[in-house]
Amino acid sequence: MSILKSTAIFGSFTMISRILGFIRDILMAAVLGAGAITDCFVVAFKLPNFFRRLFAEGAFSASYVPIFSATLEKDGKEVALKFAEEAFACLLITLLLFVAIFELFTPALIFTIANGFVDDEAKFSLAVILTRYTFPFILFVSLGSLLAGILNSLGRFAETAAVPIILNICMISALVFAANTLETPAHALAIAVSVAGFIQLIFLFRACYSAGYRIKFKMPKLTPKVKKLLIVMGPAALGAGVIQLNLLLDMIIASHLPDASMSYLYYADRLNQLPVGVIGVALGTVLLPLLSRNIASGDEVLVLKNQNQAIEMGLFFTVPAAVAFIVVPADLIHVLLERSSFTSEATAQTSLTLMAYAAGLPAYVLAKVFVPGYFARNDTKTPLKFAIVALFINVSLNLILMQYFAHVGLAMATAISAWINVFMLASGLMLRGHYKIENSLLIRLFKYLICSVIMGSAVWLIRPLVKELIYGNAAEQVAGLLILVFSGFAVYLFATFLTKTVKKEELKALFSKR
Repeated sequence: MSILKSTAIFGSFTMISRILGFIRDILMAAVLGAGAITDCFVVAFKLPNFFRRLFAEGAFSASYVPIFSATLEKDGKEVALKFAEEAFACLLITLLLFVAIFELFTPALIFTIANGFVDDEAKFSLAVILTRYTFPFILFVSLGSLLAGILNSLGRFAETAAVPIILNICMISALVFAANTLETPAHALAIAVSVAGFIQLIFLFRACYSAGYRIKFKMPKLTPKVKKLLIVMGPAALGAGVIQLNLLLDMIIASHLPDASMSYLYYADRLNQLPVGVIGVALGTVLLPLLSRNIASGDEVLVLKNQNQAIEMGLFFTVPAAVAFIVVPADLIHVLLERSSFTSEATAQTSLTLMAYAAGLPAYVLAKVFVPGYFARNDTKTPLKFAIVALFINVSLNLILMQYFAHVGLAMATAISAWINVFMLASGLMLRGHYKIENSLLIRLFKYLICSVIMGSAVWLIRPLVKELIYGNAAEQVAGLLILVFSGFAVYLFATFLTKTVKKEELKALFSKR
């Protein structure tokens, strides 16, 4: 049950982070609203996050974690620590050069990825300034990803899952205490992002030290293991780059839509990312070192078991979440975001966007499960090929659907391309004999769908009974939303026990000390 327990630990801390993230977004919606200033901050905040996913969660983690885990499994702690120090030195030099170049050429970067801002000089200048404030975040968080990889390989997921909490606390503090101290609240937020990155790095250094892995600074050298890391990292970097290019193209297209379009996409995606972060990212993070160790020891049976178990767990949570986002999106957005500068029109538009994103929610999580099956085998080329296909499909659908559905069309294109990507990932593993869908898994997935439909119907019937609370004062809104959420959760759990989808023995095993 290690995969379930590890995912539960990681997911619990991620849930805390996401709750703080919602508090942050509620404050952002109230202070910034949905308009030009928010659009500028969204660009400035997304840019370092794009490259964070490229360096930290993309190419580097996909290449580094399997090699470190296999080294730890075969050669022991000392050899693994030496490799970590060598990789840290190379990553540090690379990132320093990268950040310096992009700080210098920020205007050209904004011109490229948000050229819809060019006609508005004030908007363009603000986006440049905010991006320069946020960009050092890449340096700190990418170095932190190496330290997080060490901790994850040791099975210590609590520390790495707790790291995003620091970012949300810093941003919330900026909104509460420094919103009116600078030219705009967005300036305070942008500075808080980089400050948070530095604190995260120090936190992970201390966590590694307490685990017995003290990283010492060395001059970078191209040792055999570092060369292997770079070779494997090449296709992974291109694959992660394609994914980020996909997101950047979405941003470029959205910048040509009316004001607030980026804001609608941002807030809807933030809600949609809650189950993706709590379940999908947790599963992917836990699976990569786990599968790497299974493969290093030659246990393919355990590899298959762990992958199917991860799929079951991921869809158990994400299918009902997707149904809920489709059934009552307006109520969620209204209670969480609609206040001050965030209007009822913003709620309506964000709700439609959330419904479109939610259609692809299970696919986003399944991708997190299937990709480690390639990376754990040091195959970073195949996911790259699939990512390129998904990119062309997404961009084509963007250009078509935006003509009819504006920003909602961009979300629809994202969902469709996500499902196509998952189909390709699963098919690729099955054709190689690295994955097999078991009948028991298909039966469970069908039951998840039935139970989710029952839950969605129950929530739809309960909704009129709490409508006055949902649209009442602040306390009544929270009470009404909690009634909807917990009622839906209770109905879903009852349905899973009624259909014997989840057994009592499995829950006991999950929470047992053994």
